[in-house]
Amino acid sequence: MTAASETISTWVDGVAYDDLPDDVIASTRLRVLDVIGLSIAGSRTAFGASVRKAATLYPGDEARLWGSTDRASATGAAFINGALSQALEYDDTHNESIVHMSSPAVAAALALGDRIGSSGRDVITAVAIGNEISARVGSVTPQQFHKRGFHPSGLFAPFGVCWLASSLLKLDPAQMANAAGITGSFAAGLIQCWVDGTQAKFLHPGWAAQSGITAAVLAQSGVTGPAEVFEGRFGLFASHLQAASPAPAFERLTAGLGQTWDSRNASFKPFPVAHVIHPYIDAALRLRERHGLTPDDIARVVCPVAPYIVGIVCEPLSEKRRPLTDSHGRVSLQFTLAEAFAHGRIGKDAYAEHSLRDPVILALADRIEFVIDPTMPGSEQFKGVVEVETIDGRHFREVEEHNRGSARNPMTQQEIEGKFRENVEGVLDEAQAGRVIEAAMRLETMDSRALTRLTVAGHA
Repeated sequence: MTAASETISTWVDGVAYDDLPDDVIASTRLRVLDVIGLSIAGSRTAFGASVRKAATLYPGDEARLWGSTDRASATGAAFINGALSQALEYDDTHNESIVHMSSPAVAAALALGDRIGSSGRDVITAVAIGNEISARVGSVTPQQFHKRGFHPSGLFAPFGVCWLASSLLKLDPAQMANAAGITGSFAAGLIQCWVDGTQAKFLHPGWAAQSGITAAVLAQSGVTGPAEVFEGRFGLFASHLQAASPAPAFERLTAGLGQTWDSRNASFKPFPVAHVIHPYIDAALRLRERHGLTPDDIARVVCPVAPYIVGIVCEPLSEKRRPLTDSHGRVSLQFTLAEAFAHGRIGKDAYAEHSLRDPVILALADRIEFVIDPTMPGSEQFKGVVEVETIDGRHFREVEEHNRGSARNPMTQQEIEGKFRENVEGVLDEAQAGRVIEAAMRLETMDSRALTRLTVAGHA
């Protein structure tokens, strides 16, 4: 029987830019722009400064570190740019799999593009391939990895990058299948850091970008890997899930490849916070504006939630109501809604130290509750419901059926460009930011190095 990795490899070998649907090309351009901006914003954080120090591990000048004049090896640039793009928890997510697909894909594709001089058309094609495969691998068993302590992006995105890199490096299908087998031994992503608010999870997109490139180069050089890396006796799903219920739907890996693009169901992020919280934020902000609510007005907030998100953003209560760090807060429903009600926004400056210690926000977080509602949809649809009871006895309820940024409730190109400008502020001036936007929107007409050159701070 043909292994799934072999079927995928045959498909990747035959995909060209002209095979991509127009909407996939358009969204891929925007994803490239979004990730560049997120990585530059991440470079301004304490986490970003620490990761940038690690560039000494990757000597070389093959690829650029965006937002600076520094360079590194291709794997080093992929790792660093990819890791920084997650620093604010602001990168896009495939809804069903909850995989952050674009941050590792864009970081890897542009780093390899710098190294080998890829055309913009090839980079767009590669990112589209990588995103599609990451989404499909993550959809074999949706919602089952988080509850076992694994980060889907750390496990699944390396495979997308592996085939992305294989496409750019022009590997043949047999080499691609070997690269996928090698990638399986690299896949990782524990989320114990959610317990204490440390930063290890933010490294996962960078590690995925580095791992996928490394696997492709090893396969190109003759190293072999198991074909049944997904469905095999000791494959990814058997080893990590042990006894999955329901059983893995391996047909999701290959069914309709090239006709059905699962990556269309990925959401851009308007807020720098775990994606399942997004619809609750929009519902809360509408209630705040519509009824003039302040924290002092609110006696109680109740949020009906799908069972699968409880262990991600709702419990343990002590962690979610008293996050220790900004990264801790970004995966807390209670604290996030309290800050949204208090400040009227959740922007890239959210979860600052003064907010994490604000007695008004913390007191309101104690009054925010969740109830498990089995009628709420699974991860294929991020829906939010917020019910507010005021001190004077009024009751309000707001529903966000589909998270903003999703296919059913999309952000506009102007909103995504505005997000980019906000993220690069203080690093790129307004004119330079405009040139990056313009280049990303016509990436298929140029060498990819022409785009990354524009990300150098102070570039005229």
